[in-house]
Amino acid sequence: QVQLVESGGGLVQAGDSLRLSCAASGRTIRNSQVAWFRQPPGEEREFVACVSDSGASTYYADFVEGRFTISRDNANNAVYLQIANLKPEDTALYRCALLKPFRWGSRASRDYDNWGQGTQVTVSS
Repeated sequence: QVQLVESGGGLVQAGDSLRLSCAASGRTIRNSQVAWFRQPPGEEREFVACVSDSGASTYYADFVEGRFTISRDNANNAVYLQIANLKPEDTALYRCALLKPFRWGSRASRDYDNWGQGTQVTVSS
């Protein structure tokens, strides 16, 4: 069973950048597609981005507007989410998860499993 642990969140100011990390242990995730979701306070969880097993393909939520970049390092069994020009509305708990087989392109949380506990990002204005 794989465990995912997120890190890199914190309290930042609007306009700052962050790189979130999703580290896997227990087994390799190099054959898995991996996504980031976020859940703002009092709101539903929402899809952010997903990366293919090789890292060659990605897809994003519409709200990303080019500010988010998902990437991975299979040698280190990790996936990253770079966020530029942070806005107060980016405040959320950010979690990574593995895409279930044969569901490439999905943005629905039900198609993902092995969720990490998350890392909190708080953006002050």
